[in-house]
Amino acid sequence: MNINPFPFLFSALGKFIYARMGWTYDPLPAYWEPRCVVIGFPHTTNMDTVRALTYIKIAGINAKLLIKSKWFFFPMSIFLKSLGGIPVKRDKSYGFVDGVIKKYEKNEDLVVAMVPEGTRKSVSTIKTGFWYVAKGANVPIICWYLDNQMKRTRWLGKIHPGESLEQDLHKIDSIYKRAGFSIPSKIKN
Repeated sequence: MNINPFPFLFSALGKFIYARMGWTYDPLPAYWEPRCVVIGFPHTTNMDTVRALTYIKIAGINAKLLIKSKWFFFPMSIFLKSLGGIPVKRDKSYGFVDGVIKKYEKNEDLVVAMVPEGTRKSVSTIKTGFWYVAKGANVPIICWYLDNQMKRTRWLGKIHPGESLEQDLHKIDSIYKRAGFSIPSKIKN
């Protein structure tokens, strides 16, 4: 359930912010589902988080964005949590996947957004927790692309997790390659 009491106000503010940044965005795609894991590539700047949180308000979706826990200090923590941010301790992965799956069990509509690169630095490996969460919660993975060249956020496609992580990563890479981006090839569980 979306607890936003002023959806029009937040949507209008989000559109204003996007326009000020010089960015545009795709509307929610026809294949959108209110229960899914959204993955975003590439993650190159903290502004990616601003764009993601802003888009959540523009689209009026009940989304939670996983953000590095070091950003959750007062008063920033109040702001980030109010926008749907969830702190993640990157040095402790124990129980993370199960914890997120439990959030899906408790919420009828829930979108959790993650950046598999896990950092703004260039990486050769990606974290695969998103796949285990989607598989465990029985929800699709929807691919979101931050097209820095065109200054546009784009929806690229959707997959349902199958039996093989490697096969699904190949499908995801194919989706992103059509947009001109190749995800890092090595995986990190």
